[in-house]
Amino acid sequence: MRHVKLIVVGGGPAGLAAAVSAVKNGIDPKDILVLERDTEPGGILNQCIHAGFGLHRFGEELTGPEYAGRYIQMAEEAGIHITVNAMVLSMTDNREVTYVSPESGYVTCSADAVILAMGCRERTRGALNIPGSRPAGIFTAGTAQRYVNIEGYMPGKRVVILGSGDIGLIMARRMTLEGAKVLCVCELMPYSGGLARNIVQCLDDFGIPLKLSHTVTEIHGKDRVEGITVAAVDENRNPIPGTEETFECDTLLLSVGLIPENEVTRGAGVPLDRMTNGAVVNQNRETAVPGIYACGNVLHVHDLVDYVSEEAEIAGRAAAMRILGKSGDTAHSVTVKTGFGVRYTVPERLDIPAEPEESVRIFFRVTDIYKKVRLVVRDAAGNVLVKRAKTAVAPGEMESMELKADMLKALAADKCSEITVELEKMEG
Repeated sequence: MRHVKLIVVGGGPAGLAAAVSAVKNGIDPKDILVLERDTEPGGILNQCIHAGFGLHRFGEELTGPEYAGRYIQMAEEAGIHITVNAMVLSMTDNREVTYVSPESGYVTCSADAVILAMGCRERTRGALNIPGSRPAGIFTAGTAQRYVNIEGYMPGKRVVILGSGDIGLIMARRMTLEGAKVLCVCELMPYSGGLARNIVQCLDDFGIPLKLSHTVTEIHGKDRVEGITVAAVDENRNPIPGTEETFECDTLLLSVGLIPENEVTRGAGVPLDRMTNGAVVNQNRETAVPGIYACGNVLHVHDLVDYVSEEAEIAGRAAAMRILGKSGDTAHSVTVKTGFGVRYTVPERLDIPAEPEESVRIFFRVTDIYKKVRLVVRDAAGNVLVKRAKTAVAPGEMESMELKADMLKALAADKCSEITVELEKMEG
């Protein structure tokens, strides 16, 4: 069995940023094994040819391939070898990873630390229970994106999109630019799941209607999609009789959610958060299984790839510190809980060292659209640690709050068992 110091599962933006960070923090690139199942590194960004990436990370607007290219170049300059066509089959809790590739065959490799960066997958029609037969012309938005941007095929000419996540919004614009007619985008919830800028740039600028609190109730056609019936839904998300509207179309694109790709994680006995479907981690992105870290969309679905890179750098640095024996002991652990208006947080746990030197950033998503609120972090006694006013928050956009090192030290000194992240409505 081969042994390396660090295995990174995934060669997308998270995996590459984590590997580069590990090298910057003292790990020899020859001791790092990066496994990517596709034919080339870059992950999903290779098919995201639209601009809008890198504004936070690089201070300029890049396309997906350009953003990925920056990290591929960084990895090459750092001397990191990326093993492509390598499909990871399993991982154990003692950090033994089994993968297959045309070059190496069936391989089991152990490591001092493993960073999971497998990304996420799309929900398919099978999860939705939409009545109708199984005609051609039904695609997930990401599959359609690959067909158009990489394979050079058009999925159809008259399109209905179910779901207003960012991929669905971007594909509404992409299909329009390629000559298709996007009839509408339907969203089950009373708010969009995508970024506000994508609603404006991808729908409003092209006159594409967004039907909130609507869903697809029937798919027509046997061999090929011939039409889609859409209906409004009530507060319980059940279709309202009499509100049905049928569109003649040949294509239905589904943008109905992303699921972290955590089969390998689950197989190693890593506990998962039921809200994120990703691993439960501390501020270093270390899971409950020592030496196994997670970052990027395999941990929780991000709205911006810039935040993926930031998170991956945290995981890469922490893994390097563990490998080099510099991570230090945890003096006190604090559970991060969710309060009013907050769906989940990452991290879910703070493992505070005896002398904390760095601040910790807590990422979270809200449960609904709220206006005029304060983002608040409280300790177990109800004391406010941090607060910030916001004119509006929405589920489609990630929020974050920062806890300074002195706050962490105080939490440890007070033996605080938990903190709560919540929203607080403002008057007026």
